[in-house]
Amino acid sequence: MSESTGTDPEPTRFDLVVIGSGSGNSLVTPDFEDRRTAVVDRGIFGGTCLNVGCIPTKMFVHAAEVAHTVRDAARFGVDATLDRVRWDDVRDRIFGRIDPISEGGRDYRRDAPHTEAFLGHARFVGDRELEVRIAHPGGAHEVGSVHRIRGDQVVVAAGSRPHIPAVIADSGVPYHTSDTVMRMDELPASMVVVGGGVIAAEFAHVFSALGVRVTVVSRGERLLSQVDAEISRAFTELARDRWHVHLRAAPVAARRGGDGVELELADGTTVTGEGMLVATGRVPNSDGMGLDVAGVQVRPDGRVEVDQHGRTTAPGVWALGDVSSPYQLKHVANHEARVVAHNLVHPEDLWSFDHRYVPAGVFSHPQVATVGLTEAQAREQGYDVTCKTQAYGDTAYGWAMEDTTSLFKLVADRRTGHLLGGHAMGPHAASLIQPVIQALSLGGPTGPLTALQLARGQYWIHPALAEVLENALLGLEVAPYEDVTADYDPQGEDAAAS
Repeated sequence: MSESTGTDPEPTRFDLVVIGSGSGNSLVTPDFEDRRTAVVDRGIFGGTCLNVGCIPTKMFVHAAEVAHTVRDAARFGVDATLDRVRWDDVRDRIFGRIDPISEGGRDYRRDAPHTEAFLGHARFVGDRELEVRIAHPGGAHEVGSVHRIRGDQVVVAAGSRPHIPAVIADSGVPYHTSDTVMRMDELPASMVVVGGGVIAAEFAHVFSALGVRVTVVSRGERLLSQVDAEISRAFTELARDRWHVHLRAAPVAARRGGDGVELELADGTTVTGEGMLVATGRVPNSDGMGLDVAGVQVRPDGRVEVDQHGRTTAPGVWALGDVSSPYQLKHVANHEARVVAHNLVHPEDLWSFDHRYVPAGVFSHPQVATVGLTEAQAREQGYDVTCKTQAYGDTAYGWAMEDTTSLFKLVADRRTGHLLGGHAMGPHAASLIQPVIQALSLGGPTGPLTALQLARGQYWIHPALAEVLENALLGLEVAPYEDVTADYDPQGEDAAAS
């Protein structure tokens, strides 16, 4: 290693430099065990998912589900009361597991013989050359020191950060984001959640289930407006029963007052809460990195421009994950990391990203999951669209749950019977949708599996909740089965021989 000085400008050379320790950390594969690798991260080691995203939020969601189950038990003939929510115990249980994992990953990269960890901010100063200013303790470098490094190959996997509307950022009013809200010292009695997307929906569920009075402020006409419209409308109606929901409500001013924070909306309404969570999306961490100096183009929305292989516009510089991907999802970042990891060492046999059927889950209450085309998208693309929406409550397990609100919607091509998309809202939606993901992704050369192939090509455990998907498949109005399954023999050769 070398520290940058006025007399020693020569950078330390590495075979690979990775900027970001989330999915980018997995690029240090066995192929690089005999090479020198630098991992640079300006935040907490392990990335968004581990520290402030998917994993801790779902651990909080599980605690919220436990609390909700207790409150809801009476309608099943089980009398129960929720005596108390020990926020500090919930929080400490979660981060008592996560923080050691983050610290262990950092220490491993710091101490491994073939890797070096730089805990600070990286900025390009030339072609694949970076200046790193150390900002965090725990590494091998002194805080405040500056180091010049160069990579034969560089991967930008710097992730994203919360977006804060100027009306709030410039107000001086205290607020939380998803990066900070899970480590609060105590639960507020009331909270204003600004936003109507995934992060807002998940945290509104967590805090309301734990006893906080929640007000949701969204500028859209519906919550979760990015999912299928039928599901979005149904979710919004259920949300109104649990939270104070203000739609088409853009904040125009924020100030201290009321319970703690006052937010004035464009329609003249004022909402208040002891605390405020800003959940208005995330923006790529592409700014301030000197990408223009390196010849790396950035899109108007802040995403680093990449081709289907993960290559940026600068030779030898790659990008993946939230900083470049159109999908801010951990499973997409992991997929892209696998592709880039291969391409780094196999330039003659490049793999491509597969973004055809990207699924997503919203771990709110109810849970929502989606994959493929929505009904509106399928119609816009000219398909002969047929849809089937199946209620959980029309299956045996749905009866057991006394479910009256959950839905599973399928979108298909009427002419061919091929599935185009699936959208679920209800318990275990993110798990129940997996067969649809498989049908779309693992179909044959003619396209995704047909509804019949998925419905009748396997057993469905009775009376498991997955029967809601089976029934939805069978309810689709598609081409006659004999037209799309001429070679399909559900009984096999043995039955034919007998």
